Amino acid sequence: MRPGLHCLGALGLMAVAAPMRADAQAAGPQSADLLTLRRQIEEERRAMETQQRALDAQKQRLDILEDALLERMRAEGLPMAAPLLPYADVSQTGDNQSSTPQVGVKPPQAPPRVAVLADQGGILSRPGRFVIEPTLEYIRADRNRFVFRGIEIPKSVLVGVFDINESRQDILTAAAVARLGLTDRLELSARLPWVYRQDTAVLVPLIQNPPQSGAGTINTSTHGSGLGDVEVQARYQISDANHGWPYMIAGLQMIAPTGSDPFGLPRSALGNAQRSATGSGFWAVHPSLTLLMPSDPATLFGVFGYTFNFGRDVDTRINDAQIDRVEPGGSPSATIGLGISLNQRTSVSFAYAHNWQFATRSRIRPISILNGVETLGEPITSKTRDLQIGRLLFGISYRATQRTTLDWIVEVGATDDAADVRTTLRIPFELSSPGAKSGQ
Repeated sequence: MRPGLHCLGALGLMAVAAPMRADAQAAGPQSADLLTLRRQIEEERRAMETQQRALDAQKQRLDILEDALLERMRAEGLPMAAPLLPYADVSQTGDNQSSTPQVGVKPPQAPPRVAVLADQGGILSRPGRFVIEPTLEYIRADRNRFVFRGIEIPKSVLVGVFDINESRQDILTAAAVARLGLTDRLELSARLPWVYRQDTAVLVPLIQNPPQSGAGTINTSTHGSGLGDVEVQARYQISDANHGWPYMIAGLQMIAPTGSDPFGLPRSALGNAQRSATGSGFWAVHPSLTLLMPSDPATLFGVFGYTFNFGRDVDTRINDAQIDRVEPGGSPSATIGLGISLNQRTSVSFAYAHNWQFATRSRIRPISILNGVETLGEPITSKTRDLQIGRLLFGISYRATQRTTLDWIVEVGATDDAADVRTTLRIPFELSSPGAKSGQ
């Protein structure tokens, strides 16, 4: 081969090999870096798994120690070191709450939220928090009764008067409710209602025998408005939901007869009231016990109570009777229901409530008129029948903001003595009291 051609071939081989060596030199360091990163990732992953196993084991030991401590403190009757805070139902996630858990401290379980049935009994307001709750309520009662006054000759003739009585009652109440959390377990509240009430009645006596025993159709319609009966209540949380026990909240409510007295109303010559009363006319005390059992996402609840009505001397004349004293009967009550959380903002509740209203006793003296002279007869005791008031309840709650909630309740009468329907709209919103601390 000629020397020129040999040199040209060598130069060509060198030109081809140079890029290949450059690529190999560039790829070598890059592969080494990737291998190093992979090794570092695997080492970090193994270290993290080891730390996680250690944390899980430590958490198990901590749970065992905490359970043992709670059992020992409960056995010795000592107060719990970190009681659960009964947060208010309108601000489960307040602005001042910290989202960072404390190391080594078991986070408290928040009490269940049954806001839509708060008038039946719910959780307490947080300490130092002031809650204002505007309320609008409407009640409709429509009753039709067929009454016979007289005697019956078996299988033949009824001698007396048939009365077909139709009565309607509409009550609209606008109330302002205020609640204040004094401590972790104590809450005070007050309710100031304004009442508008309208009563309509139609009495149709059907004269049978004798003809002079009755009169024509009687229509009456009255209405009244003004301040209703003011209510004041104190509630105290007895226990937390630990080891299968429910939250237990005791309440004591006092009802003052600040509304218009039904025995002090102006009346017609026949004794019919010419205005509608806005109050009951009696003092009352209502102790209660509320049980809340969380079962995520639902909450079982029950409210049990008894209303003590205090009788009084009314000294009122109605038509031809002098009423000396009236003693309303007591009323045991119970509510059982279920609340379900649909999401972070919306919840629904279902319940059945029943009141047994015992009979009212009245001491009455009949008035007889002879030759224009009125004479009081001997006192007699009149007694009404017991009332069974059962209602089916449905409620829905929507948390508009962290401090405001919209609650709507519908009650439908399940017994003859209950109102046909009752619907309530509540809009509770939370304020900080002047003495509230930012960390509460």
